[in-house]
Amino acid sequence: MPFELQGHRGARGLFPENTLEGFAAAIRLGVDVLELDVALTSDLVPVVFHDVTLSPDIVRDASGRWIDRHDIAIHGLARADLAVFDVGRLRPGSAYAARHPLQVAVDGARIPDLEAVLRLACPAGVRIDIELKTLPYRPEITAAPEIMADRVMSLIDRLGVAAHVELRSFDWRGLIHLARGRPEIPLTWLTSPATEADHNRWWGPSAPPDPVAAILAAAGQGSRPCWAPESSGVTPGSITRAHAAGLRVVPWTVNDQADMARLIAWGADGLCTDRPDLARDIMRENRLPVPRPR
Repeated sequence: MPFELQGHRGARGLFPENTLEGFAAAIRLGVDVLELDVALTSDLVPVVFHDVTLSPDIVRDASGRWIDRHDIAIHGLARADLAVFDVGRLRPGSAYAARHPLQVAVDGARIPDLEAVLRLACPAGVRIDIELKTLPYRPEITAAPEIMADRVMSLIDRLGVAAHVELRSFDWRGLIHLARGRPEIPLTWLTSPATEADHNRWWGPSAPPDPVAAILAAAGQGSRPCWAPESSGVTPGSITRAHAAGLRVVPWTVNDQADMARLIAWGADGLCTDRPDLARDIMRENRLPVPRPR
């Protein structure tokens, strides 16, 4: 497969994350893939938001006030309840806003349905990498991983866009469920230092501690799996070993151009980044095909 440029949460460093407005802007900029996060509402509608609870750094209520609670679970709200919240601006003065100083606000942006994002991106020829947000250590605040996976796949099947999607998760229970029931769907197995340290909980009680070996054991005989490790822990050797095992490697979240160039030189199969504009420049310098604006 060709090198893959993934816009993380659309292009979080430039546009409001996980919004239709942000995704449309990332598509116009030019990415191969939109990476996004999905939660299930209480009425089991897949919606696009990073955290399993509403974030005070992003969310304003119907009156325009910033919410001040961290415990409002998306799975505890109906889809209609979410429609009032504005997610088009980062909270001024927050550490989160300081991390993304170039993000352009779009006041009035709402938490979108996954269906709306699929209808936006798939006709444009952009693939969608959907992260299933479930937490093995907090099962009471999210849908069960198998239920979430089935609801997302039901929507994908209804829209007829299976050829345009991949699914990913840190919580491998949903991915293992899909690998068994829908082996044709490409899966991306996310890891981080935290999930590697607690691999029995995130990957399964019988999973080997090595991520490459664990992915091979979990993925079965379906589409060529992808390993998405946190970028700071990637080495030339880990990429070589993953490739030898038949895995693609697409690290996250790579925002520094020197890091991008180094990972490309090491043979990474793609990059997931908040700054696809910077990644496009590095791709050109390395004579990689750059996705066209759409």
